[in-house]
Amino acid sequence: MLDIKKIKENPDAVKAGLKAKEVDCDAVIDRILELDIQVRSLKTSTESKTAEKNRLSKENGKLFGQKKGAEKRGEDVSALDAQIAANMEASVKIDEAIEGDKASLKVLDEELYTAMLSLPNLPDGDLLPGGKENNEPLRYIGEKHSFDFEPKHHVDLCTDLGLIDYERGVKLAGGGNWMYTGMGARLEWALLNYFIDTHTADGYDFILPPHMLEYQCGLTAGQFPKFADEVFKISNHPTEGGTFYMLPTAEAALASVYRDEILTEADLPKKFFAYTPCFRREAGSHRADERGMVRGHQFNKVEMFQFTTPEGSDEAFEELVTKAEKLVAGLGLHFRTVKLAAGDCSASMARTYDIEILIPSMNGYKEVSSVSNARDYQARRGNIRYRRGDGKLDFVHTLNGSGLATSRIFPAIVEQNQQKDGSVVIPECLRKYLGGLEVIEKK
Repeated sequence: MLDIKKIKENPDAVKAGLKAKEVDCDAVIDRILELDIQVRSLKTSTESKTAEKNRLSKENGKLFGQKKGAEKRGEDVSALDAQIAANMEASVKIDEAIEGDKASLKVLDEELYTAMLSLPNLPDGDLLPGGKENNEPLRYIGEKHSFDFEPKHHVDLCTDLGLIDYERGVKLAGGGNWMYTGMGARLEWALLNYFIDTHTADGYDFILPPHMLEYQCGLTAGQFPKFADEVFKISNHPTEGGTFYMLPTAEAALASVYRDEILTEADLPKKFFAYTPCFRREAGSHRADERGMVRGHQFNKVEMFQFTTPEGSDEAFEELVTKAEKLVAGLGLHFRTVKLAAGDCSASMARTYDIEILIPSMNGYKEVSSVSNARDYQARRGNIRYRRGDGKLDFVHTLNGSGLATSRIFPAIVEQNQQKDGSVVIPECLRKYLGGLEVIEKK
């Protein structure tokens, strides 16, 4: 969620920033400004009414005292009674007006909150405006594999080597699913162990979060309410009255770990990584060259996440990018790092770098890691704050990065490392997890 102070101070700059993301929110921002004026006016009116009610109450206290003294002296108190009654009648009317103001304020607050939730995050100022066409490749790492034979598609390689059973995956769970078998399952698990061991050595805390999350997790992460229809919802969750869903990424869980909590400056940065399967409704209709594991309803991913101070935010981002690059480089694969244009960043993110790996059969690069900085956008939605050394409260910054997703790493390994006889060379960093095996050959 954006800081409403920023909107009020410079609405034109906010409008321009969101247009760089290819989102026209002018009408929403104008409505937010109108609602803010109405809310503040109504609060002022309520405060004025409350002050008048308190004045009448205080005055009646004095009048009751005067009446008591007059009664002792045998004086006529009818005028005092009339004034007291008039004050009490006025107080009742003020109470009714205050209740009306509160009801109106609740409606306005809800509309204002909903409008604020609908706004995407502002992109960082150094990003190019527009969509994918303005993404900037920053660097290419590793050499492209050259083949002196006709290379195979990963679907054919995985089928021939008994690594993946695509047909039975569809048989078990429908389109957009596959089943790892034999050495394929072991290779997948070796990848996950490689990621986990690397992050552990780097001092990140390992988390295994729940796979079923409540609605507020998606709201905090910025995925809801706009993208609520893109997740698998749970219709018979044992908790009544709530909306629960299968996590699309561990980011949705990790962003809420400290929701509605106050950390201390000494606590930060907090560095986590989590392993989860990820569940996506949009495996989608995709191009013929995206067959196999490039898109699916379920895939495995290790997610990195940091909570930082605003001052430590940029350094944390560079750290996460470097970590993602080293993981891919450690596998000996060719890839590139791309700085996304404003419009290609997700709604919640202020900046994103994608790590894109070459998949030869597609003659192009596919994203295996997105490293993003949400700044204080998610923290505002989740009310995640920290107390500075001077005692003041401020919102943390949140960052996340895939470290890594396997469903595109796996195809890249078998395609980039294939040999003429149809075998696949195992990356050296994975061999210790596979009993020292160097090559996967057809049985």
